[in-house]
Amino acid sequence: MTELEVYIRARYPLLYVLTWEEKRVGQAIEAIAQRLGKRVYQWTISGGVQRHRAAADAPQTGNDERRGTKDPVAGLREIMTSSEPAIFILKDFHAFLKDSTVIRTLRDLAGTLHATNTTAVIVSPVVEIPPELEKELTIIDFPLPTADDIKTLLGQIADDVKGNPKLAVDLDPESVDAIQDAAIGLTLTEIENVFAKVLVVEGKLTREQTPLIYNEKRQIIRKSGLLEYHEASDTLDTVGGLEGLKTWLRKRHLAFSDEARRFGLPTPRGVLFIGVQGCGKSLVAKACSTLWRMPLLRLDMGQVFGSFIGESEANVRRAIRIAESIAPAILWIDEIDKGMAGVKGGNDTDTGTTARVLGTIVTWLQEKTQPVFVIATANDISRLPPELIRKGRFDEIFFVDLPNLDERREIFRVHIARRERDPDHFDLDALAKGSQGFSGAEIEQAVISALFDAFAEKEDITTERILHSLTSTLPLAQTMREDIDSLRAWAKARATPASSV
Repeated sequence: MTELEVYIRARYPLLYVLTWEEKRVGQAIEAIAQRLGKRVYQWTISGGVQRHRAAADAPQTGNDERRGTKDPVAGLREIMTSSEPAIFILKDFHAFLKDSTVIRTLRDLAGTLHATNTTAVIVSPVVEIPPELEKELTIIDFPLPTADDIKTLLGQIADDVKGNPKLAVDLDPESVDAIQDAAIGLTLTEIENVFAKVLVVEGKLTREQTPLIYNEKRQIIRKSGLLEYHEASDTLDTVGGLEGLKTWLRKRHLAFSDEARRFGLPTPRGVLFIGVQGCGKSLVAKACSTLWRMPLLRLDMGQVFGSFIGESEANVRRAIRIAESIAPAILWIDEIDKGMAGVKGGNDTDTGTTARVLGTIVTWLQEKTQPVFVIATANDISRLPPELIRKGRFDEIFFVDLPNLDERREIFRVHIARRERDPDHFDLDALAKGSQGFSGAEIEQAVISALFDAFAEKEDITTERILHSLTSTLPLAQTMREDIDSLRAWAKARATPASSV
């Protein structure tokens, strides 16, 4: 809001406010205009040029419209003729910025407004700026509601429901903090709607109702088409082995707290898991979400790449903005090596799109200030460009190898217990020895295969059945021996072992 007022005071003719929240921007501009002694008007395709709703003393009527100004060019010309100090809000005007007449008229308007005390403000949720207007428009990012904004809204709602014995809002500091954390990342309208929904459904708004608020966030992420919200249920106890990695994650459990900032700790940036397929990289990402009690967002690299020039980079920036809007959060970039496959092959194959996407991600990893912890997983290190894996991008690079004997024993224990059997009734030592070279995923499939066999014969699963499943399976360690040996040789001096042994 301060930045917006500075630009208006400095008589910048054309401003471009990037936001979904027209109502909040309108209120902010009204407050600025009141301090500066200006009037506020708005232009919409449905109503043309008229007094802004927040400024009108009575409800808007058809008589408020200036005749013939529903056409965007006519609306801009009407602004040119304005002689009073004013601010004009142009809503959804980005849809017309591909028209050459509109572009030319906007450039003429910019020149005219330089000598006046009038400002035109385009309010749009997306950036659509033609090259001709790059030097005329000034972009302003209008931030989402802060924790203080949400706290103020909670107080207002508490006052509104004070006389209703069936509704209650808990303003205890711990409850307010929990509600604020859950609502951060939503627009003010979305927050008002979800708070009203919680009150209707539950009759109260306390920290116990925060899961309903997180459900609203899942809706937003689902609509983006770029990120998936994972409801993590796995814990580190369900991950067999990888004790070195588990210890590292537990030490950083409290690193996002204010106490850690006061102690001098920086916010953790992220971690890169490199290793053999099926050895628990994705499972650890989900378990980390449960341990840290943070939402887990999975970035699908396949959805990032678009068919139009610049679309892929815009998709990455949009995904980053969504992740930052609900921070603190974990951004899980699964199999990042597949998305970066075109970088080392040169820019001829995709006109440099992959390299630009990589540049966007790398720059953000280096410069990000929001508490978004990045977990990237990769299977093929030959596809990863050196600028991604150098020090400073991630806090640590872990190598996840095939499980050793003790880890295989623990993995069998986890999967047998998950199928509601007592692991102590099985010979875990024999199973661990009989699964040499098997990954965690292959061990799980061996247990499942034994369950199918036992169910078909109307018997229960036994150690012998699992061993039989193991002997009938060719593990990945044999079919891809050369690749795994090469991966181990690379990781020996470049990565930290995820296992304690």
